[in-house]
Amino acid sequence: MDDLKFGSRDKRGNWTPSATLQIAPFWRGKWSQMGHFLKDYLWPWNAFHMATALLYWVFVIPDVEVMKTISWGWALYLFAVNAGGIFVLYGAIELFFYVKRRQETRFKYNAKFPSEHPSDVFWFKSQNLDNFLRSFFVGIPIWTAVEVMMLWCFANGYHVFGWLEWQDSWAWLIALTFLVPAIHEIHFFCIHRLIHTPTLYKWIHSVHHNSINPSPWSSLSMHPVEHLLYFGEIVWHLIIPSNPIVMMFNSHAVGYGALNGHIGFDKLEITENTPIDSHAYAHYLHHKYFEVNYGADGLVPLDKWFGYWHDGSKEADEQMKARFRQKKDRMKARQAVTPAE
Repeated sequence: MDDLKFGSRDKRGNWTPSATLQIAPFWRGKWSQMGHFLKDYLWPWNAFHMATALLYWVFVIPDVEVMKTISWGWALYLFAVNAGGIFVLYGAIELFFYVKRRQETRFKYNAKFPSEHPSDVFWFKSQNLDNFLRSFFVGIPIWTAVEVMMLWCFANGYHVFGWLEWQDSWAWLIALTFLVPAIHEIHFFCIHRLIHTPTLYKWIHSVHHNSINPSPWSSLSMHPVEHLLYFGEIVWHLIIPSNPIVMMFNSHAVGYGALNGHIGFDKLEITENTPIDSHAYAHYLHHKYFEVNYGADGLVPLDKWFGYWHDGSKEADEQMKARFRQKKDRMKARQAVTPAE
């Protein structure tokens, strides 16, 4: 495909889409755009996460009686499936688009490939190896532990309001399934903004932001505390009237779905004329500028409401720079105040 039909490339080879980011159309009163929005909302990513959640429920999750007791057997089996699934999904995109480079730099925001730029901030000076090891030996075990705890709670009936059955509460559970991405956006914005406070950023979130040019293995490369905060989103299903299948859908949306913001390409060319939108641009801008787009891509536009939204336009660049200048001026003013004053 000719990516210049959809965007432009600067002298460094970095690609930018022509279309700016937009918050969900119902916030803008653009009801005529709802059909396109719903299609993108469901396909392919949320449909994939729901499909994997159902496959887990049928073929991986043990019987309720087994889950009433936490044991190494079923917990390690769940970990193995999680690790295998992440390896296949993340690894396939890494292999085809970063190792084999089947579409070269078409639709790639940052024209550089992490493997070509070793850095001392990473283990073994390799972003790919560092990110892979942090994901597999820290991220996936923590993700699995949270899932095991939630499944144990379900099996033993632990819930603030009680777990719901589909036959009794199908309308609410369908609605809740559609609301899962909104739950993710709100939770992610809150914990993400929290760990951008100076102290927490220095000791926790900076690990993730070492990957300024993110790639698939960057998705779950975090400090363990950030992993706990991030996967803690699943625990909301002990407070919200829910069902374990919806909980697993939410779990997969944050586990497998972490990939979306870190693909590094705006579109993946599955075939010459069949691209898949990555929905990665909003989070790519966060990795590029650090203090914008703390949430996702505008389903619940908290960034817009709190003044952190960057839609990729030059106007947004200027607004961001003005905000940075104001922040710098406030810091200078505080430093200028003496104890006597």
